[in-house]
This record gives sequence, C-alpha cells and structure tokens, in this order.
Amino acid sequence: MTQQRQGPLSGVRVLEIAAIGPAPFCGMLLADLGADVVVIDRLDSGDGQIDLAQYDIPKRGKRSVVADLKTPQGVAAVLDLVEHADALIEGMRPGVMERLGLGPEVCLQRNPRLVYGRMTGWGQTGPLAHAAGHDLNYIALSGALWYSGQPGETPMTPPSLVGDIGGGALYLAVGLLAGIMHARGSGAGQVVDAAIVDGSAHMMSLLLALQAAGQFTTARGQSLLDGPHWYNTYRCADGGMISVGSMEPKFYRLLREKLGQADDPAFNDAHDRRAWPVLRQRFAQIFASRTRDEWCALLEGTDACFAPVLSPEEASAHPHMQAREAYTRESGVLQPNPAPRFSLTPARGPRAIPRRGEHTETVLSDWAAGS
Repeated sequence: MTQQRQGPLSGVRVLEIAAIGPAPFCGMLLADLGADVVVIDRLDSGDGQIDLAQYDIPKRGKRSVVADLKTPQGVAAVLDLVEHADALIEGMRPGVMERLGLGPEVCLQRNPRLVYGRMTGWGQTGPLAHAAGHDLNYIALSGALWYSGQPGETPMTPPSLVGDIGGGALYLAVGLLAGIMHARGSGAGQVVDAAIVDGSAHMMSLLLALQAAGQFTTARGQSLLDGPHWYNTYRCADGGMISVGSMEPKFYRLLREKLGQADDPAFNDAHDRRAWPVLRQRFAQIFASRTRDEWCALLEGTDACFAPVLSPEEASAHPHMQAREAYTRESGVLQPNPAPRFSLTPARGPRAIPRRGEHTETVLSDWAAGS
C-alpha cells in the first residue's frame, strides 16, 4: 500500500527519472511536502556515479522502482506509471528521453494532464543545449557568479547552491506546481523547461535593480553587498569567523557603539567607497582581538545584524536552529528538516531513504489501483 503521506502536497503523484543534482533535489522537496514521489532507478548507479545508498538524502521519502529504460518492457512499465502521475521530473540532456521513447510527446499522449518537468543547465534550446556542464559553468554564463570574488581576483567557486538548487531545483518545483494547478483547472498538461542559466539569471533581479538605481556597480568590491566594512565576514582570535551586515544607519550606529568606535570620525561616512578598504582592515583588526564566542556574547541577538559563520554541524547545535528544529539526524545522518512550514498541513520529518528497487511491485500495483 501507499506510504502514509502528510503535508500540503498529499495526493500529488510525481514520477522522477533517476539523475543527479537538481532533479532529485526537486523531487525531495516535493516528497518532503507530502507528494508521492516514485523514482525510476537504474539497475545500477550507472556511468561510474557514486551510489550514496543510505546516505542519499535527496532520495528520502521517495519510493524506488527499478526499470531498464533500454528495453521495451522497462519503457512500457514507466508509461504505465505516467498514466497515473500528476508530474514527471527528468534531468537528462535534451533528446535523451525522446530516444528512450519517453519524451514529452509520448507521455502527454498517454496522459494529457501530465506536467512534464525538464531540468537542465543550459536549457532545451540554444547553441549550448547539448554541451556538458556543471553548476559553476551555468552560473558563470548567467552572470550570477560575477560578484563572487574580490577586486583583482577570479571569482570564488561557491558550493552548488546558487545554480543547481536555487536556479535549478527550486525553479523546477515552482514550475511543476504551477503546471499542476493549471492542469487541474483546464485538464491540459504541458512541458516545463527549467534551465539553471534561466533561473540563476532570474535571481539577479534585485542586484540589477540596485545597479539601475546606481547602488551597485559591475566592479567588484565597490557595491553595497560586496565592498563595505559593515557588510562582510571577519576572522576572530581563535580562528573562528563572524559576519556583520549592518546596512541601515541605525544598525551601523549600534555596531559602532558595540565595537567602541562610536566617536571615531573615520567611521562616520558609511558609504564612502574610497574608505572601505582601509575600514575593512580596521574591522579585521578589531574582530581579530577576541574569540568568536566573545563576539557572539556581545553582538548576537542585537540589531547590529550579526551572526557567527558556522559549519553545518555547528549550525545544527546552535540554540536558534535547535529551537526552529531546522536539522535532525536520521540513522546517524545529519540532514535538514522539511521547509517551509505550514500551519494547517504540516509536513512530517524526513522519511526513510529507500533501497534501490525497494517498491517496484507495490508501486506498480497501487498506482494502477489508484490507492
């Protein structure tokens, strides 16, 4: 029988073709919120990819069906499931699903209400559509990587959150849910083309607005979010690190008071870009004079806009994150709890990570039965 689902997406059925990166994260997000997500796994991990097995957090809460998509029997089994799905997620290069006989035209013919979600880096069209790439390449091309660095240096390689997750998985999730809403009202499914280059470019909207208003420049280290001493990170006496973001005047005044610099005229003009490099050095010296815990005792919880820079393990143990129950441990694995939160239809905590093919028989029977 179908696993007991809880959350705002209870009753939604999603078919996910096994892939890596943003596609399975999107499926996890939907499963966290109560959708019945069935992942079509390969017989093995394939292409030399690492099989995370019981540590594969993006697979949590899903059910696993094994099918060989290179055989007519495997394709037929997937199409049987397509018939009962609200949405499908695939993260292959353009054209791969069509060659397998599982492209959107075939699937929508089988189920006209299906929302067919396609997750790629470059998109389904364009001169780069068929080229290989990864998160770093996509955000480099979209402009989202540009400000990740200091003047005179190449951009820092960030963790794969801006592209794969922010510009990819989250945009695909929104697209799928919008498509499902439309299909339930009209009876018509459609294809959602979610490209990381599109999503990460779209995420630039605020920065482009600031640029148009003269508050942001193309030059690194000269804008409100990458240059000031009052919006930066610093190393402490014990090697720990902290962040300050005292952007507004009243918050900046409080920070100066807390640091004992309220009467130093050098800090009076917070927006003098010429002074920022020198004042960053001054702040660096000040914050290097005490440990991270000492700065937390002085600044945390005040309107100085302060937070320590924590590792995931440290974050999970922080009193605020514990009060929010942001993290949990399942079978010894640290992982985040579902987000966001709902007052009427709360999601359950993380469910189990399935074994490959664990639910092949039950899914094929209960989806067809409508249970």
